[in-house]
Parts: sequence; structure tokens; C-alpha cells
Amino acid sequence: MIRRKTREITLGSLKIGGHNDVVIQSMTSTKTHDIESTLAQIDRLTKTGCEAIRVAVPAKEDAEALKDIIDYSPVPIIADIHFVPSMAFLSMEAGVHGIRINPGNINKKEIVRDIVLEAKNKNVCVRLGVNSGSLEKSLLEKYGYPTPEALAESALNWSSFFESLGFYNFKVSIKGSDVLQNIKANEIFAQKTDIPLHIGITEAGMGTQGMVKSSVGLGVLLYKGIGDTVRVSLTDEPEKEVEAAYEILKSLGLKKRGIDVISCPTCGRIEVNLPKVVKEVQEALKDMDLPIKVAIMGCAVNAIGEASHADVGLACMKGGALLFKDGKILKKVSEENMVSELLETIEKHYHKEVEV
Repeated sequence: MIRRKTREITLGSLKIGGHNDVVIQSMTSTKTHDIESTLAQIDRLTKTGCEAIRVAVPAKEDAEALKDIIDYSPVPIIADIHFVPSMAFLSMEAGVHGIRINPGNINKKEIVRDIVLEAKNKNVCVRLGVNSGSLEKSLLEKYGYPTPEALAESALNWSSFFESLGFYNFKVSIKGSDVLQNIKANEIFAQKTDIPLHIGITEAGMGTQGMVKSSVGLGVLLYKGIGDTVRVSLTDEPEKEVEAAYEILKSLGLKKRGIDVISCPTCGRIEVNLPKVVKEVQEALKDMDLPIKVAIMGCAVNAIGEASHADVGLACMKGGALLFKDGKILKKVSEENMVSELLETIEKHYHKEVEV
């Protein structure tokens, strides 16, 4: 996979674009002025693997809380600004590493200019947001509705405006809830510039729907080499967004974090409660960061052959399982002990701190 070549920008100490890894970000769901709750959620997000975090700043009390949040956050903080431009200036004064603005929501170009110039002066990274709900009237008249071409043109126009001010430390996000529209708009933009892109499917929803839409939309763009930062937008706890983002990136070879647990689908040959076994193994290994693949196969029929690429695993059968490593059977274990036997094998051969 060849990633799109983009220019490097900085968000605090974090480098984005260029030859750097794709960055995972999310957004807190707390009221930002509730400093204790916001920092607690930031702590949970960073432990899950989040690398940059956006916080909502709709009011002055939220902006006033930013300094304490920034001082204690282990990752860069981005202030989310929408309809109150003054919050952008207060946020930058508080020391945020980045701001997210949608020029279409601000309306006045001179205010956007002032925000960009202040960001340039304070070396604050800007995320330039474009979406179908805030597209300029002139583009709606030109295209009839928010087409991918209209969204890309808006992003290109505002990018040119930023650059005309001598400001280059920014990334662009072109988002919508329609997957195909989103993909096309980002493709058009990516072909015409080297500006880093933040990608995501906004309003993807919750549960299966949200996961599928995000996986397809992000997966296609990332496979094409497009995307420097990502957010999986789910109607769920923010930590779930980060977990999903890692799985998407891992599946494409763009991130390596945690143990890769693979398991086969259920079928009529299965003689054990496979979902229960897989959940137990995943829970025990969730905090382990080892470059290994663990397979949990539902039956012994072809299981070891199908999982020959795994480092270690179980081939389940009635009453127990075959414990194998590097494609070779180590021993037969009972159903009662097969999870603990697997964990002990991982502990012995790969790590010394697996909780058995």
C-alpha cells in the first residue's frame, strides 16, 4: 500500500502527515468546564490509545477550563469551535495545540482571516472543516446540492485562502454521513493538493451500522493511501471509537498495537461455547502489546492448517481443545482449563505478565 505524500504539520509535539503514522483521535463527551470529568475521560482515551483529543468549547466557561486540561493532558488538545468565533481566540490564548473551525459556520471571511493569523502567530494547528450542512451558497447554486465536487471545491478554496495568508500548519476534513459522497470528495481533494487530510464518516450512527459505515468509508480511503488522522464517529463511548480505529488501521497494516486475536465463525461443527472462549481470551490479553497472533478455532477439522499463520492458539473440540504453537500441537487440554493453558503458554513463550 502506497500512502499519499502529504506535507508535515505539527499539533503540539505530534507530527502529522509526511512519513508519520496515521494518528487516531477522538472527542470527549463531557462538558469541558467540568475539568475533573473531562480529564478522567482523557485519561481513559489515552490509555485506550488515543493520540489527539478534541474538546467542545461552545462557551466562555469551557474556554476558561482549557488551561488546566492542557496542563494535565498527556496528548495534544484541540478546541472544537463552531458558531462563536470568539471562542477560537480564547482557546488559543489558553494554549490549545489545535483548533477545529468550519468557515461555513462562521460566515464572515474577515473573521476567519483573523483566526488564521492568530493561529499562525501562536503556532496553533488548524483543522479546516467542510461538510454538506455548511456549504457556501455560491457552491450550492453552482452544483444544485452538496455533491462531492462541491465539497472538494469548498475545501480547496478555503485552503488557498489559508495559504494566501502564509499559513500552512493545517489539515482538512471533508465529512458527511454518506459514505460514497465522502470517499469521492476526499479523493478529488487528495488528487489536487498535498495538504494532510483528517478522515471520518460523520453521524455514522451506533452499533453495527456505525461500525460498518465507518469501516467501509475509512477502509476504502486508507487503502487508497488517503488519510493522515482518523476518527471513527460513533454514538457510543469515545473509547469505543479509538478501539474501532485501531482495528481498522491494524487490518490494513497501518498500526501495530496489542495482540491480534483471530477466531473462526460459528457453525454446526462447534462443540464449545466459542464466543465465550474468545471473549475470555480477549479480555485477558486486551492490555498486552505484543506482536503476536492468537487463534481460537471452533473445531479441530482443518483448524491448525487454517490458522498456521498464528503464533499460538486453540483448536476446540468436544470436551476440550488442541493447544498449538507455530502450527504444531503441544498438547490436548480440557475445556475447563483451555483458556488458562493458552494464557500460560503465551506467558511462557512471549511475555511474563499475562494475568492467568
